[in-house]
Amino acid sequence: MIEHLMLFFALLAIIIALVMVSNSLKVAYPVLLVLGGLAISFVPNLPTIRIDPELIFIIFLPPLLYEAAWANSLKELYKWRRTIGSFAFIVVFISAAAVALIANLVIPGFSLALGFMLGAIVSPPDAVSTAAILKFVKAPRRISAILEGESLLNDASSLIIFRFAAVAVTTGQFIWYKAAASFVWMVAGGVLVGLVVALVAYFLHKTLPTDENSDTIMTITTPYVMYILAEELGASGVLAVVCGGLYLSTKRNEILTASTRIHAFPVWYNLIFLLNGLAFTMIGLDLPEILAGLKRSGVSLFEAVSYGVLVTAVLIVIRLMASYGAVYITMFMKRFISVADDRNPGKAAPLIVGWAGMRGVVSLATALSIPAMAGSEPFPHRDLILFITFVVILLTLVVQGLTLPLLIKSVKFPDFNDHMPNELARIKIKKALAEASLKFQSEKFCNEENFLFQKLKEVWNFELSNENFEISDEVRQTYFEILNEQRKALRELNKDPKIDEEIIRIFLYHIDLEERRWQEHSEY
Repeated sequence: MIEHLMLFFALLAIIIALVMVSNSLKVAYPVLLVLGGLAISFVPNLPTIRIDPELIFIIFLPPLLYEAAWANSLKELYKWRRTIGSFAFIVVFISAAAVALIANLVIPGFSLALGFMLGAIVSPPDAVSTAAILKFVKAPRRISAILEGESLLNDASSLIIFRFAAVAVTTGQFIWYKAAASFVWMVAGGVLVGLVVALVAYFLHKTLPTDENSDTIMTITTPYVMYILAEELGASGVLAVVCGGLYLSTKRNEILTASTRIHAFPVWYNLIFLLNGLAFTMIGLDLPEILAGLKRSGVSLFEAVSYGVLVTAVLIVIRLMASYGAVYITMFMKRFISVADDRNPGKAAPLIVGWAGMRGVVSLATALSIPAMAGSEPFPHRDLILFITFVVILLTLVVQGLTLPLLIKSVKFPDFNDHMPNELARIKIKKALAEASLKFQSEKFCNEENFLFQKLKEVWNFELSNENFEISDEVRQTYFEILNEQRKALRELNKDPKIDEEIIRIFLYHIDLEERRWQEHSEY
């Protein structure tokens, strides 16, 4: 037990070191973490680190999806809903079908059902890798919005396909009307469970006498409740977490106080960093077990690698074709329906979206969840599926992950004009906040005179020249009401499609800090 605990701490130290190296080299940290885990796996006499695949889903997926739902912009999701929906559902199905056909033709004894299982496993791209890459290079906001939105939903669609394919393999039959009913319940039930749990969480946050710590813990436990409850009811846990998380993210200013939001941010930031670090490192650490299974299956290493390379090539080609196809379909459909942007995006944008198809921990966890036995017989080609999945993850992370930043820097994007420049947006926001504050002060507190309601420079001079001053609770509450008016103004500004919601959230965070500062002042 102590030995495994020491190994865990050593692993954390290695993860931190590799992330520091990745920041220095300006390389996406998932790439180095997978390679680092791969290198560690060859250390002799290293204890085997194994986690039940079902536990991998339960431990890692709920918080990662929930955090992504809170981080995503509902405004951007709605704006690019057709493109995001196409990549998250249609492209995932097409990719799974293409892999199924190729595997059925090329791999001896590989049925179409097994091919769909493999296709479902390797179809969903990993959002963490793309986000880590976009941190170092500047890409148009529409690209990151599409990739972030896609990542919220593609795991759900791929896992649904995986379930149906697994049933077909284990039972040897596929009854379409039962599958259709099951599909409807998985989708509708997942959405319903997520929203119901979200409403309960909303009620608890609003009514219970919680503080920063209890509210933060509730935000961490909520996605687990959503996921586990949905899975127990046979619905999609992924959709439950995504839908519930999106709903609660729109209510963050109602259910969480400013001090709680400030308190929860670093907690969640570090939790997500830890989970991602462990997940990607474990991909590399799983290689010895995967190789041992491949040896038992009787498939040569050369053949298995060839299959992995072929499947990777199919996935890359399908995604690139889908990316350019989405542009041409949009150009055609704009004659009949309104689209987010009716201008031709050129060749650069679909190239980047198509190339940003790195696979990650969800693919490996799904492959590991394949049961060892299918009834009384060993599950067919389980070890080969695991190895192909590992090759796909490794190749897409290393090849696409390392070349994507270079590709983004080398191509020329058209001037989409989706969002105004950040500096102009900040100026507009500051003016709107000042106007809302002055208007509220003049209307509600026209006779109130206090340094808090003067210009910031006058506040600083007042504080420097008066070491001892008191602020009444009434004045402080008045100032908090002004800050709430600023929040309302920000929500109104967020309706402007040209203002990036990330900038809005930065200003909201600064307002929270200001409110917390004066709350703390009252405590001393």
